[in-house]
Amino acid sequence: MGQLVKLYRESHLGKRLPAYDGRKSLYTAGPLPFVSKEFKITLIDEDDGSGVPREREFRVVIKLAARADLHHLGLFLQGKQADAPQEALQVLDIVLRELPTTRYCPVGRSFYSPDLGRRQPLGEGLESWRGFYQSIRPTQMGLSLNIDMSSTAFIEPLPVIDFVTQLLNRDVSSRPLSDADRVKIKKALRGVKVEVTHRGNMRRKYRISGLTSQATRELTFPVDDRGTMKSVVEYFYETYGFIIQHTQWPCLQVGNQQRPNYLPMEVCKIVEGQRYSKRLNERQITALLKVTCQRPQEREYDIMKTVHHNAYHEDPYAKEFGIKISEKLASVEARILPAPWLKYHDTGREKDCLPQVGQWNMMNKKMVNGGTVNNWICINFSRQVQDSVARGFCYELAQMCYISGMAFTPEPVLPPISARPEQVEKVLKTRYHDAMTKLQPQNKELDLLIVILPDNNGSLYGDLKRICETDLGIVSQCCLTKHVYKMSKQYLANVALKINVKVGGRNTVLVDAISRRIPLVSDRPTIIFGADVTHPHPGEDSSPSIAAVVASQDWPEVTKYAGLVCAQAHRQELIQDLYKTWQDPVRGTVSGGMIKELLISFRRATGQKPQRIIFYRHFKDGVSEGQFYQVLLYELDAIRKACASLEPNYQPPVTFVVVQKRHHTRLFANNHNDRNAVDKSGNILPGTVVDSKICHPTEFDFYLCSHAGIQ
Repeated sequence: MGQLVKLYRESHLGKRLPAYDGRKSLYTAGPLPFVSKEFKITLIDEDDGSGVPREREFRVVIKLAARADLHHLGLFLQGKQADAPQEALQVLDIVLRELPTTRYCPVGRSFYSPDLGRRQPLGEGLESWRGFYQSIRPTQMGLSLNIDMSSTAFIEPLPVIDFVTQLLNRDVSSRPLSDADRVKIKKALRGVKVEVTHRGNMRRKYRISGLTSQATRELTFPVDDRGTMKSVVEYFYETYGFIIQHTQWPCLQVGNQQRPNYLPMEVCKIVEGQRYSKRLNERQITALLKVTCQRPQEREYDIMKTVHHNAYHEDPYAKEFGIKISEKLASVEARILPAPWLKYHDTGREKDCLPQVGQWNMMNKKMVNGGTVNNWICINFSRQVQDSVARGFCYELAQMCYISGMAFTPEPVLPPISARPEQVEKVLKTRYHDAMTKLQPQNKELDLLIVILPDNNGSLYGDLKRICETDLGIVSQCCLTKHVYKMSKQYLANVALKINVKVGGRNTVLVDAISRRIPLVSDRPTIIFGADVTHPHPGEDSSPSIAAVVASQDWPEVTKYAGLVCAQAHRQELIQDLYKTWQDPVRGTVSGGMIKELLISFRRATGQKPQRIIFYRHFKDGVSEGQFYQVLLYELDAIRKACASLEPNYQPPVTFVVVQKRHHTRLFANNHNDRNAVDKSGNILPGTVVDSKICHPTEFDFYLCSHAGIQ
């Protein structure tokens, strides 16, 4: 397309500078001098080793498809039309992406480049690149450009041998690869583009599809139609005069399975500018956060610098389409909601508390409802923690729970034991069984399992939770080794709060809730739901998505929540199990699902049916506004059906609230040095609400910073 515009802009395109979306749409700021036209474009490929440049001819057909309607966009921005003219917005977005797309590496709505500031190594062959996020948003002020700083992981453009050395974190020539090594290499390299280095200037690029199961020295392939076989080692020596060193290593497989193409790792180099979208490990996440976590003042400075650097006033595409962009940040008014008064137990020295700048502590306070832990045990998976240390830690934690207002037996049912992480399942089940053997004759339950974990515990935490939640049905509290050793009062108090909630206690309730002063919640029995879907990381192609729904179980306090999780179809955003029916051989058609279970549970706990439902639905950043309505309609319908399945005429009113976190709108204090306008890290104050100017032209939306930004 670039070549086409260069050659024919003056002659055939009526001097227009089109914006291309990289797929099948081309946009111009006015009509082209034809309805349909075919162009022939010849591109010259780089030398392929034969010394003869290769010519490739492309046929490009441009024909009028439609006119994007900007008139409706104007009406929409004035609030005179409700639905966003998506196409018009998309055109403008594409126009403003044209220039950065040629300069930088586009990923989603962001652009990255090694030139936009710090390239940091993240370990195991990855590095972080800086970039910026850019999108056009319709707001009450008119069209706005949303710019934010961003960082993400890229694969280091290393020779493949060096990449593998970093990935496995050892000298790789010394001993042969284990099966685990091969799996790790294969996972890391699948889908990655490499260029070959053994053919001089001819740097052909390939995409890796896998590893060969055989070593390079064992590989042969047919060289002609008669089925004559030749070894890879021989071929490379005869054709390129290249002697393969690592013959005991597998080759990279490129191309498709039908016609496999083998490349020795040592002749391949990873192509620069490939984003790594799979899961990062703990160390890599820590390294990435170090780069991305900025003080607000620095972030604002970087955003301003980026806008300046992007020089929108000189952008030929913006010029062509008549788009002008202000270099100044938009200024908006905000309100700060007052913090709510919190109620604690009347026997504590402080019976209530008003949080300051989003923070408060448990000093001199007791939980408003302390739960009970009569019977508990401790298992220690950390090699660094001796049994005596574990015992001392558990004693202090039990003390803290007691001081905070829980009924908590100081001694465990059985003494703490140490165990190896590999045996997590066996140990948990045996220890649980031993404890129950002691408790069952007295008709007692095991209330809590305290677990001490190594600081880097990999999959142990997840395995442990899965076994406790799904096999044993036991409440667990994990503690990391570093905290067990430090044992600070602040930490113990925080853990006590978590334990109390897990065993059914209430740490605090809102004063306004008890005195029935919360609008639309206090006047009649109300249940509050929260729902979210977590999708697997890219590269995990078969894992299910997990839907989680929580709902309040007390009223008027609205403080205790019960939660349910369900696996569902891979990458499905609609929650499948909110309401479902199935055939039971005895009872016929049966209905159930997460909403119904939580409504029944609310009624059991409070003795009444909810007369109002408030449903908070969290969306990931990937969900488009068009998808909101699909989800809303589908899930609202499920809520209605769940209600009707409990009683024919039971239809409480439902408020459906969509919540989004990673929206890239950054709010800064007007004056960073005004001590009354920022917290101690320079962030805007918790409780800040913005509901004008930068919000949607017609929808009822608002920004809320609900807690202190600690970083």
